[in-house]
Amino acid sequence: MNYGNVFIGVQPTVGYEGDPMRLLFSKSASPHHGFAAYHTFVEKIFQADAVTLFMPGKQVGMSDACYPDSLIGNIPNIYCYAANNPSEATVGKRRSYANTISYLTPPAENVGLYKGLKQLSELISSYQSLKDTGRGPQIVSSIISTAKQLILTRMFPLPEERMELPPNERDLIVGKVYAKIMEIESRLLPCGLHVIGEPPSTIEAVATLVNIASLDRPEDEIYSLPNILAQTVGRNIEDVYRGSDKGILADVELLRQITEASRGAITAFVERTTNSKGQVVDVTNKLSTMLGFGLSEPWVQHLSKTKFIRADREKLRTLFTFLGECLKLIVADNELGSLKLALEGSYVEPGPGGDPIHNLKVLPTGKSIHALDPQTMPTIAAMKSAKIVVDRLLERQKVDNGGKYHETIALVLRGTDNIKTNGESLAQVLWMIGVRSVADTFGHVNRVEPVSLEELGRPRIDVVVNCSGVFRDLFINQTNLLDRAVKMVAELDEPEEMNYVRKHAQEQAQELGVSLREATTRVFSNASGSYSSNVNLAVENASWTDEKQLQDMYLSRKSFAFDSDAPGAGMREQRKTFELALATADATFQNLDSSEISLTDVSHYFDSDPTKLVQGLRKDERAPSSYIADTTTANAQVRTLSETVRLDARTKLLNPKWYEGMMKSGYEGVREIEKRLTKTVVWSAKSGQVVNWVYEEANATFIEDEAMRKRLMDTNPNSFRKLVQTCLEASEENLEKLRELYSEVEDKIEGIDRWLDIEMES
Repeated sequence: MNYGNVFIGVQPTVGYEGDPMRLLFSKSASPHHGFAAYHTFVEKIFQADAVTLFMPGKQVGMSDACYPDSLIGNIPNIYCYAANNPSEATVGKRRSYANTISYLTPPAENVGLYKGLKQLSELISSYQSLKDTGRGPQIVSSIISTAKQLILTRMFPLPEERMELPPNERDLIVGKVYAKIMEIESRLLPCGLHVIGEPPSTIEAVATLVNIASLDRPEDEIYSLPNILAQTVGRNIEDVYRGSDKGILADVELLRQITEASRGAITAFVERTTNSKGQVVDVTNKLSTMLGFGLSEPWVQHLSKTKFIRADREKLRTLFTFLGECLKLIVADNELGSLKLALEGSYVEPGPGGDPIHNLKVLPTGKSIHALDPQTMPTIAAMKSAKIVVDRLLERQKVDNGGKYHETIALVLRGTDNIKTNGESLAQVLWMIGVRSVADTFGHVNRVEPVSLEELGRPRIDVVVNCSGVFRDLFINQTNLLDRAVKMVAELDEPEEMNYVRKHAQEQAQELGVSLREATTRVFSNASGSYSSNVNLAVENASWTDEKQLQDMYLSRKSFAFDSDAPGAGMREQRKTFELALATADATFQNLDSSEISLTDVSHYFDSDPTKLVQGLRKDERAPSSYIADTTTANAQVRTLSETVRLDARTKLLNPKWYEGMMKSGYEGVREIEKRLTKTVVWSAKSGQVVNWVYEEANATFIEDEAMRKRLMDTNPNSFRKLVQTCLEASEENLEKLRELYSEVEDKIEGIDRWLDIEMES
């Protein structure tokens, strides 16, 4: 479609049936005719002066015979790319000389409560006011009843409604329910899409600054706002987080007050910089009138109305001075300016990509994205964060496993995640096996050293590491480091009960008839030039017949091992070693490090999840425990896979705030709703850890509600048909009605424009 001298077209798909990732990432695969014709049209017929394209094929060292080089021709490639995805932006630079200009990711705000969750929150508020009166037991009974109706009993056991309970047990039950409500309410949800060149609204600026203010930054002597407020009442914020996680009612309530006071103080601060349209403008001049004026400082005025009136003024001023500088960077309108500079052939300032909450050097956006020096990973900060997550993971596993540590954990390393966090996932693996990275005088990490068992205070946990293809390509030195670290640990002269890496390596060396070092192979990925297990595509396209087919697909594509003892030899297939290592896994583990992307947003989480595979390989056929670390907030959480999928469903798929926001986007919004439901069903097929109430609620929300049903049908009948088909696959009730509705949607698509009023059974 032409808009004056701008052509907007849909680039043809870049894959092959059965292996759609092949053309996108393969170094040797040739593009199909349609793909080549599209680029020929852009260059020869439309005669574009500049393009925005993502090229497939070879990644580095282009010659004029390479497909990316041939297709891009002599046209400048100017690509606006999300600031938090530097790994793929780097691929764009390598393949097609792209000038990748960063843009700000959508800010995230709290999910909020709706329907029964809101009612439950109100009951808890009533209990806190009346718990010492005769009405306390009655309100607790109502809380238990409502929690059971909302299926919260799957998260923790609840007593019968009318059971007599002593006051301390009532407080503990209410505290646990309250903690889950707070967890749902405070989950971060991306609010809309970022519009290039448009300054953020007050809501968007507040959402971003709240996340920035939630992190301690000791290197700059800046305390987080929650920490400052907790210190005001004589508490440490980490202790408050832990108490809240355990369901201690007083700590849950204190955390709620800290959260609300933090948001209120930052809102008061940002509102001083907004115009009549609610947009943040002229930050520099308005900040100079705020800072250093004591009681007139807006955050002090807000906190004076709360229990945190005595918060340390100097620490607050230091923090808000820092937040003021952050706000200037957030609202700096460099994106359109940089785009114009690139179109003029002028210099665009380079800058790192990554998460702007953790790495403020990403701001202001509108920079030519680069990634990072991979030899600096993992950083000291990444090791510190990794230790917290691993300790919480092992603590949770130990509780779930009857007081015993799991001996082996199967986990995933991804390129983008590690770039955004400076190697936190990599550092987690190192801390599991009980080693720490050592940097040289230039900050490069070239070696590791074992942590003593005395300092570690637990056994060394064995690992099976599945690297994504992008991680394999970008971080060859770190892959080498990791393989050397595992082999070093296996050779330590330590008791087997304190070194599970050595224990399993010795057993596998004997079974395979190989050396100890070869049996200690633990770092696997695809063959060179290959990407993804393709399990996600098989499940999404229903092109599989049984679990064994999915398992064979995963094993055949992901069993190529890295060997630091054979540098330059490439990835060698070691399927038997891979299977034996996975067969010892008691748990699987993945990371969520972004509020924008969760388990049901994209398919790569279940594509690389080995939970069902491990169950098939274990001699006892026991399903491993599956855990997800959520590091999207300062209070890192470790949940089971089932808990995470349920939380995803409550906070996004079934949340009016999310799906009504999607509906505002029209055709594409309906497609996003359908995609999320489909990916939830895929988790059922891949892990078996999605409970039926998710589908029942989805059916009630999108199918049984006549008004919603008609909106979906009229807006995007094709995606609505897929949604109905997904409900047919997942549901056990109303099948005849769903089939009838499916037939109606097909009629609509085929041009038979009629709508039968189908009464869905409640």
